[in-house]
Amino acid sequence: MSRRIRAVLLDFYGTVCSGDRDAVLRVCTWVVDALDIPMSPEKFATAWGEFFFQEIERCNQGRFQTLHECELASLEAMFLSLGVNADPQPFVAELEAYWADPPIYSDAIEFLQHVDVPVCCVSNADTKPLLTAMENSGLAPSFHSVVSSEMASSYKPDERIFQSALAGLETRDSDVIHVGDSLHSDIAGANAMGITSVWINRVERIHDIGTADPDHTVTTLTDVLSLLA
Repeated sequence: MSRRIRAVLLDFYGTVCSGDRDAVLRVCTWVVDALDIPMSPEKFATAWGEFFFQEIERCNQGRFQTLHECELASLEAMFLSLGVNADPQPFVAELEAYWADPPIYSDAIEFLQHVDVPVCCVSNADTKPLLTAMENSGLAPSFHSVVSSEMASSYKPDERIFQSALAGLETRDSDVIHVGDSLHSDIAGANAMGITSVWINRVERIHDIGTADPDHTVTTLTDVLSLLA
């Protein structure tokens, strides 16, 4: 990377902290057992994920909903497709407990301690659980700014959430990099904006519908420090 990078846009869930794989599988195991659904938790999670991504796309086309509402709507649609009559709220509430207090990766802590440019968190998340997770982990002071999908009324890969982040940093898209774990949300979104994309391959995602090609691939956030040197 030949030019000087003036700021980093950084995904949170799945990048700074552990992705929700374990939480989702725990919820899906509860669902299939409690409702006697003839699917494995893994297959249920993948199918639910398809409905979830559809909800996200609808939000970016003018009908914004919070992540909480998207989770409820997508699980309700999943139940409807299976002919199951059940309330999705208790199952989604279990996920919300994870969003507020996820385990943080040790390499993320090291990265945030040593990065020497402003870092803006850009997350497909509701604002309250995101800020709570940052406070609980002690990482809040490490971020120059935070843009949640709820703040921007936009979900990655939509350009509006990236534009909100750039506006807060008062910098251009050519002067930043975006680091995230989703080929669909992070890499495709950054590529479309002309922002240098860095895919952190945590190999822990349950399902990713993306196929975008990142400019760089790393396995830890500390690897990103060499890109900034």
